[in-house]
Amino acid sequence: MEIQDYRLKPGQTPNFEDLKQFEADQASQDELKNELLPELVDQLYDWHVKLQAEEKQAIVLALQALDAAGKDEIITFVFSHLMAQGLKVAATGKPSETDQAHDFLWRHWDKLPERGQIGILNRSYYEDVVSLIVHGPDEQVPMSHDSLEEEVDFRLQAIRHMEEYLYDSGFHVLKLFPYVSPAVQKERLLERMKNEDKQWEFSFSDLSDRDKWEKFHQAYEYILQETSTDKAPWYVLPGDNAWFTRFVAGKIVLAELKEMNPQYPELSEEDQEKIDQAIKELEQD
Repeated sequence: MEIQDYRLKPGQTPNFEDLKQFEADQASQDELKNELLPELVDQLYDWHVKLQAEEKQAIVLALQALDAAGKDEIITFVFSHLMAQGLKVAATGKPSETDQAHDFLWRHWDKLPERGQIGILNRSYYEDVVSLIVHGPDEQVPMSHDSLEEEVDFRLQAIRHMEEYLYDSGFHVLKLFPYVSPAVQKERLLERMKNEDKQWEFSFSDLSDRDKWEKFHQAYEYILQETSTDKAPWYVLPGDNAWFTRFVAGKIVLAELKEMNPQYPELSEEDQEKIDQAIKELEQD
């Protein structure tokens, strides 16, 4: 499995229907869950510690998807096992009145991680484009342009500029889109509705959004095509294949951490002498 197989090249249109949801030679679900993913999480943990210790770089991980595609589970089964103080998770909902009094990106800046952190956006600033296309301008941050088409392209350009700025500042941006097919989404929504332990996860908006499947489909096709760049790539993951998608998500972040290559800070000669002296004193205590 090569993670590059899931990466969208700049300008490439994602073909969701032809996405290969299951690889013929992939590991079994049990092997992924009980062996491969735990091993991967251990590696992520080690690199995450270095990232936090160095405090020079960060990762912005944006998760966007249709309902029941598995965003929450990616966070739960992969990233929740990392160091809590080096992890920041933020969700994006409808803009408040205060948000609507500012530009559309204003409300997203405080959701971004600090240096040394992995910041996970469970839905992200892309919501302000997806919702605009699918639902229209009502209850959104007011548009800056007269036409919807102009506003969408304006916001996508602003996002591209923001992501380039973040990357150049040491904040690496990765964007994951786990694609769930209509049939599997139906199964998962029914499971939420029928299972008392999962009914709290269900929202009637999930059904109304499902009725707009084609609109969401077209919106995401356009957005991903326009905003997958070398500095902030999109990865389209096989969301029907739950444990494999979690594994691939972890592999993508691990590969980025290795490329960033964070290092433990070196102590100055003076600080090392102080530590050596403190060790002697503590051992003699």
